Amino acid sequence: MTILHLSDTHNLHRQLTDLPDANILIHSGDFTMAGTEQEAIDFLNWFCDLPYQHKIFIAGNHDTCLYGATLSGLDENCHYLCNSGICIDGVKFYGMPMFVEDAIEGKDKYSIQAIPADTDVLITHCPPLDILDYDGKYHYGSNDLWEKVNSVKPKLHLFGHIHSNYGRIVHSGIIFSNASMVDEGYLLRKERTNLFYLKR
Repeated sequence: MTILHLSDTHNLHRQLTDLPDANILIHSGDFTMAGTEQEAIDFLNWFCDLPYQHKIFIAGNHDTCLYGATLSGLDENCHYLCNSGICIDGVKFYGMPMFVEDAIEGKDKYSIQAIPADTDVLITHCPPLDILDYDGKYHYGSNDLWEKVNSVKPKLHLFGHIHSNYGRIVHSGIIFSNASMVDEGYLLRKERTNLFYLKR
């Protein structure tokens, strides 16, 4: 199984014309800039039309129009994960969004605790603490998320949010990927190689 990971495209998705082949495309949030329905619809039209066997996405902190929303009418192979999961060819994917409202009310802590112990690929928008979460001044990752990930030990943890820390590392046997497609100035970066080969 081949997985292509994108994140933080911020309305520049249509400029991504040279995406590599993969079985599954995953977007880990912030596909809009202002969080409007029009931006989300444009992204979904593009995303659903991409020629991947399966497409998975979650919401980021910019994608506010999806807060509390129920999406319908998506193609059968396009999956919106909101504190929910899906199993594809025996691989268990779980997605947790990042909404400011949940952080303010403390709901995000409960969402983190609800991540299933048998998750193979975890998709969040927020990074875990000290993992590709540094913007040059602060570490913006979640300690609660780090503790949960270290307990669950998924094969892959895919996220974004921190534009200045694009890349991947392996830590404690887990592959972590920050696939922010834009840099600190919201300009599309040249690197687009967050491609993973996952044994079923």
